[in-house]
Formats: sequence, structure tokens, C-alpha cells
Amino acid sequence: MKMRAVALSVLLAVSAAGVQAQTPPPQDVAFPGLLRIDVDARDIGRRIFKVKATVPAKPGPLTLLYPQWLPGAHSPSGPIDKLAGLVVTANGTPLQWKRDPYDVYAFTVEVPQGASEVVAEFKFLSSQGAQGRVVMTPDMLNLQWNANSLYPAGVITRNIQAQATVTLPPGWSYATALDTERRDGDTVVFKPISYDHLVDSPLFAGRHFQRFDLDPGAKVPVHLNVFADDATSLAAKPEQIQAHRALVQQMYKLYGARHFDRYEFLLALTDRLGGIGLEHQRSSENSGDTGYFTEWDKTWLGRDLLPHEFNHSWNGKYRRGADLATANFNVPMGDSLLWLYEGQTQFWGQVLAARSGLWSPQQTRDVLANVAGTYDRGRPGLAWRNLQDTTNDPTIAQRRALAFRNYQMSEDYYSGGQMVWLEVDGKLRALTGNKRGLDDFAKAFFGMNDGDWNVHPYTFEDVVGTLNGVAPFDWASFLRERLDGHGPLTGGLEAAGWKLVYTDTPNEAFKAQEARAKNSNLLYSIGLSVSESGYIGDVLWDSPAFNAGLIPGMSVVALNGRVFKAEQLKEAITTARTDKAPLTLLVKNVDRIDTVTLDYHDGLKYPALERIAGKPDRLAELWKAR
Repeated sequence: MKMRAVALSVLLAVSAAGVQAQTPPPQDVAFPGLLRIDVDARDIGRRIFKVKATVPAKPGPLTLLYPQWLPGAHSPSGPIDKLAGLVVTANGTPLQWKRDPYDVYAFTVEVPQGASEVVAEFKFLSSQGAQGRVVMTPDMLNLQWNANSLYPAGVITRNIQAQATVTLPPGWSYATALDTERRDGDTVVFKPISYDHLVDSPLFAGRHFQRFDLDPGAKVPVHLNVFADDATSLAAKPEQIQAHRALVQQMYKLYGARHFDRYEFLLALTDRLGGIGLEHQRSSENSGDTGYFTEWDKTWLGRDLLPHEFNHSWNGKYRRGADLATANFNVPMGDSLLWLYEGQTQFWGQVLAARSGLWSPQQTRDVLANVAGTYDRGRPGLAWRNLQDTTNDPTIAQRRALAFRNYQMSEDYYSGGQMVWLEVDGKLRALTGNKRGLDDFAKAFFGMNDGDWNVHPYTFEDVVGTLNGVAPFDWASFLRERLDGHGPLTGGLEAAGWKLVYTDTPNEAFKAQEARAKNSNLLYSIGLSVSESGYIGDVLWDSPAFNAGLIPGMSVVALNGRVFKAEQLKEAITTARTDKAPLTLLVKNVDRIDTVTLDYHDGLKYPALERIAGKPDRLAELWKAR
């Protein structure tokens, strides 16, 4: 008992002392020499990246950091679990490294006398499929420098000059925003750049590659770099490339300034490499369906991805929330302004898809109807949680699966933020007699200092001040009411001349979403989504399905005494409008078979937009090409 008491007193003393990681904080000081990062990416069969980081150093303690807080992810999600085989040497002699127990992304070594650098070598054991996103396949790879490097603590990363090289599988092509210094066979050496910009300049490489010039003859080039599982997916038609060229011009007209010296869209058309949509200032990582070009009419739903990520060059990369503009990649980020960073980008991504012709007006309208339905009836969690609080979700949930996503909510600052900005556009138009709108805010807030790369942070007060410059109003209260409130977020529709209704026929975007998810989405009627095999993927909180006891993870075995088929469930819901007989479901719940009765008679319900008579169509004006 006495020994336990002593141990407890020691533990309490340590806790009271506030023992923390001993990682040196980043300082705005000069960094001597050049950080060199060499990656061997040839082991595609085992999906292993071999990394060597050569770090200038002086005798004494040195802390090496693996990036933890990742821009674009807005979270401490650096894949430290995939780092293995770490060996650190100085002048060829192995050094003992020690991981900080309070900061597992930090490794400390003692640099011996006579050494001017250390060499840290490790393997990045990328996902085989079950451990996360796949970044290497037999036909392509996605090299992210944050996952394949270490950097020294104690210096802000914009002061660290870095030079990277990569050795690729024989004959592979590559694309990146980095400038190539030379290529020696399959080894590519890039020109030195700040470590900040190195991490912000990922690389795609692969066997099957096509590059399209999206701004021919321009001093500031923009390219669409397409990699594919198979060469047949690269067959783009001229009119398809023209829509992507129109996207570039429409974005320039929106902002009036550029914050890059070149821009490289990196696009993988694949069902093997893991899906991604990630912004960078001079490039973006994107993935699309293998039929992106060859099945153009079928794969249209995802064509707002490139507009979204391109928009982030202005909103999120050049200008970003002040609490996101950290000194290095291991200082915690704050996500409080993601409703602008991601919410307005979600807004503009869809608007620019329409203005460029990547979407038709009807397609854009159908997508907006679905978003409006979500924030009208599809987020019962708004009753207890507000939109502002969801900006914490990159840290809280890190996109893990949730039992009741519609009630728990998650990263709703994206589409919920989009609805807020639609309402802001309507209010600006109302205040100015339709002379000014969100375009004017965008140009004033993001379209300054043409050619400047340096991060230009913003605060809530900056947002309010710019809105007041467009049209004076109590914008602080307007925004806070929507961000901190608990009501539906559909007020912008009426101002735009439209209203949300529910019909018994799904719109084309709803059908496309069902096809992508391979389910029947009945959330607005009985309150669940179910696959063809009967697996229940989602249940709307407090819906008929929820109140009958159905939960995600159950499987429907039979419907009204017959083997379950998803289409027959839709037919049964329609029939129940008139015959008033309840739906009887036989469901498998772990190892039990239960009978569930749904006494529902309101028919199928799908969101749609309907014009308000006598009001001008502001959506058509918003989506019209400039």
C-alpha cells in the first residue's frame, strides 16, 4: 500500500508540473544549408516508398519532425503509423534516436562533434487497402512530401530551403508544380524551394499519362495532367477540354488576380488509387471515374471537384483563416473559419461548374435541391449542434464512420456553409438593387496582389469588414445567427426566386448519387437508405424507420413476406399511400431476425426546386458565364 501511495504521489506531482513535449518551438530565424529529401518510389509491388532526409545540423540535440497537422485536411492526421525502419546517421555512424513520449511525431538525436548534417532514412509503408487510402498501384502513384520527409524543429518552415528528388519506376511520366532541375534516367531532381511549398507541391506519376494545356499561350501556364489505370480513359474530346479551359477563364474573371506562377491539375482516373480531392496553391490532387471523359454524360456529378480545388488556390491557400496559418506542420491548427474556407469554396465550386459548362443549369439546380433538402430535413442534428461547432470535426472525427451522421453531424461547414453564402449573395443583391453580389465580395477579399504567393491570413472581422464594403449591413449578426443558430439553412432560395418542394420522383442528381452509392435513398420518406442486398447504410434520426427501431448496419431480409428487393420497397411505399397497409420488414440484427412494422403512408419524397411566380430568377443570373 505504501509503494502504491508513493507512486500515486509521484504521478500527481508529474501531472501538476504539466509535463509536456520538449520539442523546440519554431522561430523566425535563418536556416543554414539545404534540407534534401530523396524518395525512391520504385517498389510499386509492395507499395513502399524509401525516404532519405539529409538535414543540416550542428553538434548537440536535434529534433526531427514528421508533419502532423496537414493543410487541407485541417487535422492532426499525418500518417505517422506508416513510418517504419527509421535509422539516423552522422558521418556514417548510427545515432540513437528517441521519440518524444508526449509528441510522437518528434524524434531527438544527439549530433556528435565534427558533424555538419545528419541523414535520416525510413520507409513509408503505404496502405495496402485496409489501412487507409491507397497511394501506389502498379500503374500510378501519388507522392505527398509531407508523408515522405522529416524536417528540423526550431525554425518556421517557410525559412527552410529544401530540394527534393524522386526515382520513379522505369518509363513513368510525372506531373507536379515543382520546377524540374534535371532528369537523370528515372531520377528527377527538382529545384530548391521552401519546405512549405515543397509540402504544398505533391506529385502524380504513372504509366498512362496525357497533359492538356488549359490556357494556351498564357504567361502563367495552367495544365490538366491526367493519369489513368488504362490508356483508353485518356481519350478526351475537344469540347470536354474546352469546358476545362472555360473554367480557368471564369475563375480569373471572378477573382481578377492569380496567386501562382503556374497551376497544375493532377487528375487520376482510377478505381485502384484511393480517391482524393486536396487543394494546394499551385496544384491540386484529384481523382475521378475511369469514364470521366469516355462516359461524359454518365459521370457528370463529380465534375465540380476541379472547380472546387482550383478555387482553393485563392480561398484557403493564399488567404486562409488566421488560426490555420501556423509556423510549421506540427503546431496545432484552428479550424474556426472553415465555413468560409470550405463553405464558400463549395459555393463557388458549383457556380463555376455551371459558368464553365462542366454542368448544365438543370444539373446545377438538381444538385442544389439535394443540398437544400439536406439542410431542410436531412440534418436533425441541427437541433442540438450548430454549423460553427462542426468546424471542429476534422479533429474530432477525422472522417471516421459515424453511427448516425445526420444527427451527430460532421463536416457540415462545407454544404451548410454553401447555403449560408447563397443567402449572403441574396442579401447583397437585395441591399444593392441587384447591382452587387457575392462576386463583388470574392474579388475584394481574394483578388488582390496579383502574382503574390505569400499567405495572407484573415479573421472574422476581416470578413465582416469586406462585406460592409460591398453593402453596409449588420453582417456580424447575420453570420453569427446562421453559424450559431439551430434552424434550417435554406433562406437563400427564396431570395433567388426559388422554393424547395418534395416530389415523388428523384431528380437526375439524386439518381446519380444513388447510383454512385449503390443504394436507394429513402431518407425523406421512411427515413433510411438501403442497398440492393438489403444493407441499411443510414437511418434518419426521429424518422419513421428510426422510431420503428431500425439502425444502420441492419439488413432487410424480406418485405411484406417476400424476399427483399430495393425497387419493390419503393413500390410498396407508393402503394401504401392508398391501401393504408403498414410495411412489414424482416430484418437481421447481428444474430437476430426481427419483424419491424412501418406505419407510413405519405409516399416517396425527393427534394426539388420550384420557381416562385413573380420573382426574378437570381440562380440563372448567378450561374451565367461572365
